[in-house]
Amino acid sequence: MNPFKKLAGQTAIYGVSSILGRLLGYLLVPLYTRMFLPADYGTVSVFYSYAAFLVVILTYGMETAFFRFNEQEEDKEKVFSTGMISLIFSSLIFLFVSSVFASNVARWIDYASHPEYVRWFVWMLALDALSRIPFARLRAQNKSTLFAAINLTSIGVNIGLNLFFILLCPFCLRHESWAAVNSLVHFVYRSDWGIEYIFISNVVSSAVTLILLLPQFMDMKWKVDKKLLRTMLIYAFPLLFAGMAGIVNETFDRLLLRYLLPKNIALYQVGIYSACYKISILMTIFVQAYRYAAEPFFFAQAKEKDAKIVYARIMDYFIITVSFIYLVTMVYLDDFIMKKLIGEKYWEGRGVIPILMMANLFLGVYYNLSIWYKLTSKTMWGAWLSLIGAVVTLLLNFWWIPLGADHVIHGYFGSAWATFICYGLMMVLSYLIGQHYFPVKYNLLKFFGYLGFALFLYTINVYVKMDAGIIRIGFHTFLLAVFASVVYLLEKPGLSASR
Repeated sequence: MNPFKKLAGQTAIYGVSSILGRLLGYLLVPLYTRMFLPADYGTVSVFYSYAAFLVVILTYGMETAFFRFNEQEEDKEKVFSTGMISLIFSSLIFLFVSSVFASNVARWIDYASHPEYVRWFVWMLALDALSRIPFARLRAQNKSTLFAAINLTSIGVNIGLNLFFILLCPFCLRHESWAAVNSLVHFVYRSDWGIEYIFISNVVSSAVTLILLLPQFMDMKWKVDKKLLRTMLIYAFPLLFAGMAGIVNETFDRLLLRYLLPKNIALYQVGIYSACYKISILMTIFVQAYRYAAEPFFFAQAKEKDAKIVYARIMDYFIITVSFIYLVTMVYLDDFIMKKLIGEKYWEGRGVIPILMMANLFLGVYYNLSIWYKLTSKTMWGAWLSLIGAVVTLLLNFWWIPLGADHVIHGYFGSAWATFICYGLMMVLSYLIGQHYFPVKYNLLKFFGYLGFALFLYTINVYVKMDAGIIRIGFHTFLLAVFASVVYLLEKPGLSASR
């Protein structure tokens, strides 16, 4: 099959599950931002920031190591069994130790009155870690449909439980006509709980995911190849640090806002920032779906003689897509997206959205470029690049999140700009270093041309003000049509050739 069509097809299937899953998941954002105050939503964001960091530690790069050695080794079951047993062993140790010391951890992170939050997240993290390699195996086997089905089922369980606990149970208790089901409601529901049900729903959905992945364990040899494990760990070890530093870049700003700002406004600011971060839905969905498809594709494509040509052309299509996604989100931001996705009390953070959207675009390009150090086994460079990004993130956040007692100068705007600079720097450094070790002739003219044109059209959108709703929406749609038309005219010869 044409490699471009193959990658596009895989991305589409992963994208369906990601898009449907994220869209269904984002239906919860309007629910959360209308049912909970920003401070409560800020608490949710803080715990998920910790979770994102810890799951990287618990998987310690074994997912990517699995892809690498699954392509190299003839005995693929041996690779799966070795990696899986390693994760089972480490996850069980984590689960035991963290459960025993949950109260101490809760006090350390300033949530002493809620050790149950820690216990729930410990289970969620362990279950998610155990699911990583089975999911990776499905991707390596090109079983994207099964991957999507399991992913969507898990998301459906999570959403269903959220709606049940946060909407249905309170509704039943308020209406006597629902007395027939109220006995069940009283059995499973506590009226003094709120965000607790967000956490519980996630734990249950993680358990369902692992149960659905159990068939992947049927042909496990339950035997560790010590030599292979050592080789996999050496390969994965730098990726652990790269992942940890990457999570610092992605989520640590919420933790820094939580602990650097005055306590009376910290969680409120985290809640506003986190809700507005969710607006990057289209960008993050595409980048996630693309990563699911691209990583095994790039490793398999590396065997072909024209691999570098394919990588360069894929970058062209990637930058076209993310530039269009950026433009779509920004021109329709005030018409539809803000009003539909988040509650009005969160709208004050609107100004960070263009910054964060572009930052996530840079991150997507970085993921595309990062294949050079994975293919050349120079994964230490991935660690260094992420570490540089983490240092930049921390320094800029400490600088731009004020420590004043009574006022905020930058607050979450400082965090947004720190994210923008961090991902932009990582993208540039990855390109420059990659050209030395694994040179690919990316078309920089197209890169800057398409991205610059999208920003130019967005600038027009900002400065051309229209009051009439239909006319304004029509003008915004016209800007998108202009971008799409220019891309088609420039890419038409290449598109015809790739058929």
